[in-house]
Amino acid sequence: MLSPKRTKYRKQHKGRIHGVSKGGTVLNFGTYGLKALEPERITARQIESARRAITRAMRRTGRVWIRIFPDVPVSTKPAEVRMGSGKGAPEYWVARVAPGRIMFEIDGVAPELAREALTLGAAKLPIRTKFIARMGDA
Repeated sequence: MLSPKRTKYRKQHKGRIHGVSKGGTVLNFGTYGLKALEPERITARQIESARRAITRAMRRTGRVWIRIFPDVPVSTKPAEVRMGSGKGAPEYWVARVAPGRIMFEIDGVAPELAREALTLGAAKLPIRTKFIARMGDA
């Protein structure tokens, strides 16, 4: 699973995801992509699960690019613990994804297979997504 090698600070505030994505809104590597339509935090497990579904559907042909990285630590406190006594320990990593962000790109497969693979990958994610293709393709 994806996680940063090191960070400047161990814990972060939750933050909010306002507006649309500032960058990463056009296809840079592949011919087909999966674009986010809602703001959400995507966990490292969800990214890995979607990646596995996409590569399995493509039968390990073509190439997959992951355009998001989980760099925000999420801390939780154990169940049934009283209020106070500080912030919990970092449990997992998330990527903040704004609407318009391209999360996955693929190349080297037929348009029908690309659509099917990205649809299977999108089923593993907690947000609505859209299949996109380069101009002149699909």
